[in-house]
Amino acid sequence: MEFFRDTNIDFLGKKWYFLVFSLVFSVAGVLSMAFWHGIPLGVDFRGGTLVYVKYAHTPDPSAIHSEIERAGLKNARVQRYGQASNNEVLIALDIQETSEQALDKGKIQILQALESHATPGKEDLNNSSSLTVANYLLEKDPLHLGSGADANPRYTAIGQAIVDYRDKTKSGVLGSISNDELKSVADPAVVAALQDNFYVSDFGIRNVEIVGPQVGQQLRKQAILATLYSLGGMLIYLGFRFEWIYGVAAVLTVFHDTLITVGAFSLLNWEISLTVIAAILTLIGYSNNDTIVVFDRIRENIKLLRRERLADIVNKSINQTLSRTILTAGLTFLTVLALFLFGGEVLHGFSFALVIGILIGTYSSIAIAAPILVAYQDWRGGRGKKPMAMPLRSGSGPAQPKEKVKV
Repeated sequence: MEFFRDTNIDFLGKKWYFLVFSLVFSVAGVLSMAFWHGIPLGVDFRGGTLVYVKYAHTPDPSAIHSEIERAGLKNARVQRYGQASNNEVLIALDIQETSEQALDKGKIQILQALESHATPGKEDLNNSSSLTVANYLLEKDPLHLGSGADANPRYTAIGQAIVDYRDKTKSGVLGSISNDELKSVADPAVVAALQDNFYVSDFGIRNVEIVGPQVGQQLRKQAILATLYSLGGMLIYLGFRFEWIYGVAAVLTVFHDTLITVGAFSLLNWEISLTVIAAILTLIGYSNNDTIVVFDRIRENIKLLRRERLADIVNKSINQTLSRTILTAGLTFLTVLALFLFGGEVLHGFSFALVIGILIGTYSSIAIAAPILVAYQDWRGGRGKKPMAMPLRSGSGPAQPKEKVKV
């Protein structure tokens, strides 16, 4: 299947337009990283506390952020995640302690910030542990079990059943403390006792996670090394497979793609997490693969069209691979676009990096990598050296005829 046949687009003739396009987006990203938003690292890299909150209604992230700031928690990030119908938000705090106390501290601070409409003198059943419920019931003894040996395990089991029902059946948020709500897990006497000391808020904290500053620093180092190793491996491979200038051109192209992708995150002030790094490494391989396809066709045509200028050979090679590029890149782009639109907040950064990267990676294989080869040949010609429009290696095959061969 082909979209285009016998195209003759002068891509190299438009190289200055491509250069301006790349410079605009690259410089904008660099300025944002240097002076505006910096590189917005996620909690994975900077360290901090992640608090997952489930709401009984559709949450308003801006209102939640305002409540958190009024409570004195600065630089908190609030975003929705998961399916919209789940009514869940993720709150990231810059609490960089690694002890068990840090987990409780983050949860308590969020509770204090969000419980602006708390009932005085009562505890929130949606954010109480099974031990808290069991101890209260043991003290009140609504089932009149006395101080016998059966009282403690019985109330412990009831407290655990209520919490399990809240978390597993009601997704973390009870609608009320009533016989209708709790009839499957508690006697009416227990429900009446709970009404005396508990109330239900419109949210529940589902989970709290921490990433220590040392772990975040180590992850940053590993992410940088992984990117550098991949670029170095590409340079070595292409240096042996083609010529070293091909490796340099591919590495510069991938650096261009990565810079624009990271710059887009900085301009939008979206956090770069581990999943985003995984997407960037995926794009390095994807962009490199597309570039190698163009380079391989250039190498074949250099052998066949020895008497033509390299610029003409490069243009012909790009046109010959254009249909394949559109097909493969287009199908991949549609896939990641669907992931970006429907994948939810958890995959938002990952899929956005893929969307930007595939667009830029496909563009750069044509508009950046190929012109670098021509610019290098022009530089060599200016210094009186042998041009590249010759067989790349003396042992690569038999001598080719000097006549112009039609393709």
